[in-house]
Amino acid sequence: MKRKILPLNLLAVLLMILVSCSKQLDLSPVSTISNANYWTAASSFDAFATGLHTRFRTDNANFQVLGEMRSDIFGTDPGNSGSFTGEATQGAERTWLNSMNLDNVFGQGNFSGFYYNIVQINLFISQLRNTSLLTQAKKNQYLGLAYGMRAYYYYHLLKSWGGVVLQTDPVVGFDISNLAKASNSLSQTISLIKADIDSSVANYGTNYSFDAGNGKYFWSKAATLMLKADVYLWTSYRGGGTTDATTALNAVNDIQTNVAGLSLVSSFPNVFATTNRANAEIIFASRYLYNEANMNFVTNSFVPQTSLISNFYDSVNNAKFNPNTTGNWGGLLRAPVKIASFRQFDPKDSRALSSIQPAYNLVAGKYVIAGCFANKYQGEFQNGNRVITNDYPIYRYAELLLFKAEAEIALGQSPATEINLVRARAFGANYNTATYGYPNQLIDASPKDALLQERLYEFIFEGKRWYDLVRLDPNGSYVYKYVMPAANFLNTDPAGRLLWPIDRSSLTNNRLLVQTAGYSSF
Repeated sequence: MKRKILPLNLLAVLLMILVSCSKQLDLSPVSTISNANYWTAASSFDAFATGLHTRFRTDNANFQVLGEMRSDIFGTDPGNSGSFTGEATQGAERTWLNSMNLDNVFGQGNFSGFYYNIVQINLFISQLRNTSLLTQAKKNQYLGLAYGMRAYYYYHLLKSWGGVVLQTDPVVGFDISNLAKASNSLSQTISLIKADIDSSVANYGTNYSFDAGNGKYFWSKAATLMLKADVYLWTSYRGGGTTDATTALNAVNDIQTNVAGLSLVSSFPNVFATTNRANAEIIFASRYLYNEANMNFVTNSFVPQTSLISNFYDSVNNAKFNPNTTGNWGGLLRAPVKIASFRQFDPKDSRALSSIQPAYNLVAGKYVIAGCFANKYQGEFQNGNRVITNDYPIYRYAELLLFKAEAEIALGQSPATEINLVRARAFGANYNTATYGYPNQLIDASPKDALLQERLYEFIFEGKRWYDLVRLDPNGSYVYKYVMPAANFLNTDPAGRLLWPIDRSSLTNNRLLVQTAGYSSF
């Protein structure tokens, strides 16, 4: 994805239209480009669309935190001193201990900064509606893209905070007396998300192709249809029932019928390899490239310091981690993976070592596991240093299959075909239907449990696990079973316990906001 310059003062103004997007008002212009003179050529729209995706890429860190950090993946195991990490968690532990409060939200203040891109999308939609500079086909593509991306942002806000402030009008200026705005209801937020999905699908029309210049790194109709399945599965457990499950099933069937070239990659590790970008499995991803953008959120929280890991052993290679090659992670392990998370995997499942790296002490000639860390994004070596430049998948074909399986379960149909395609790829030559195939594993006696487990194995470190636990039971039974009992949450109110608190700054700046149930306001 090539970086292009956006109208900077325009972005500054947009940042200020919602109090949640700015801690203070700064009226000084930072660019001579204005809204009035920016939209002068088709290339202006191309640059703006690129900018939306560049900003979206920076939000992947927040998608990861909101979608996974509160789940059962991270932390230290009972009886483990935590000495493996050698580093302070620096507040990360509040996520998996579910002890956040208005002053400790692990970087998720200002609603994760998502309104920054939402207000730009609103402006983009407004300009697209009125422009004559684009062909109708390009105009429709960009409208489909904009509505789809806005729905995706609001969907994350919905899953994390419930009903939130809905802003859909373009704003290129502001009235200082009208900055405060109350949150909309949960039903209004859901309605907007579904309406935006419908608008996206309608604007794409029969265009199922990926962007001619940016391919799978730009939002597409396939991405919108994946989001549609995602959203309607969410609402199927919240009153939508079989009607919404059917809508979800139809969405993924639409992709399978009309989007050519999608399939599972035969080797699970190759889905994420830097040498196999935008492969057949990817539906939508953010691209990271050396000297353009690195996946710094992985380095900053999920992989260890080189000086630390070089003291431990890699049992596969039967040697200590080499600080000049495999042990050169150069990270900060604030969020170690639980040893118990690694041990859930069957040793013959290729997703285990492709997703999680165990580290061992050598004691009396035997390897004793000391700890684990994320291993899905291994990056590449440049000038002797590891840089995390893997693409970050948002939606991929394996998830299409498991979305389809989930809809089939909800509709009383067999999910065997889809689940077994995913399992067969995971076990490769070790796959045996009688042993590993659905419905032959013990967990398959409960189809929903089987689906939940398969999604854990498949999507660990892709920001899915917490959302999965909450989606499949809005009352929290899966959360309380796999993460911790309800009594261990800092928030004692079941109405807000599974949501995030609103940070102090947002509450201070926007006095019409109401704190999430069960969290202190001030």
